[in-house]
Amino acid sequence: MPQHDGPDGGCVVVIGGTSGLGRDVAEYYAKRGREVVVTGRDTARTVAVAAEIGGRTTGVAVDLAKPDSIAAALAGIGEVEHLVLSAFVRDVNKVSDYQIDRAVSLVTVKLVGYTEVAHTLAGRLSPTGSVLLFGGGSKDRPFPGSATVSTVNAGVVGLVNVLASELRPVRVNALHPGIVADSPFWAKQPAQVHETYRGRTPTGRLTTMADVTDAAVFLLENPSVNAVNLDLNGGAGLA
Repeated sequence: MPQHDGPDGGCVVVIGGTSGLGRDVAEYYAKRGREVVVTGRDTARTVAVAAEIGGRTTGVAVDLAKPDSIAAALAGIGEVEHLVLSAFVRDVNKVSDYQIDRAVSLVTVKLVGYTEVAHTLAGRLSPTGSVLLFGGGSKDRPFPGSATVSTVNAGVVGLVNVLASELRPVRVNALHPGIVADSPFWAKQPAQVHETYRGRTPTGRLTTMADVTDAAVFLLENPSVNAVNLDLNGGAGLA
């Protein structure tokens, strides 16, 4: 398991780093020679993804839906400079057809699970380090089926304030992307869907994964940015 072994201040841990936005952040740091830990629910897949990312990347199986198991799963991690909490469960759940099991799973992963990871690693976070939570634009712009997603992403806003207060001097911020056009989910959507959302965005372009990683690195590394919830959507809320 990675341990702090040099002047880079500890490793970068990306919870939910085996795919999508989390993986892109993990790859950014791996390419810069940082020691990176990525987590996913399945051991074999997580180890395989870590090998694909390369460099000094290690894969660890962690299931945030089972918060009682998190401490043991992360026991081998040493000093942490940056902690990224990007794991999520994709959920479409309308109030009119509410699926309790799916709702509980998402709430557990993104609120209880995120908090338990922070609790577990709190004593290993570098005093000059940072934590980044991933929320989402649905906190302000609900859509059909976002009953739990919108509620949980709004909860991330409150969780940032709690963690920034309790983990000080460690900085804690959150990133709330809107539609990320080239992410695995949105890249599969029809071109007409992209055009519709692009037309509602003042910048005339949709957010990209590169935009998200750039914003994530800013929030993680700028020493004066703390307790910030950053929306990343090209100003779509103005439309």
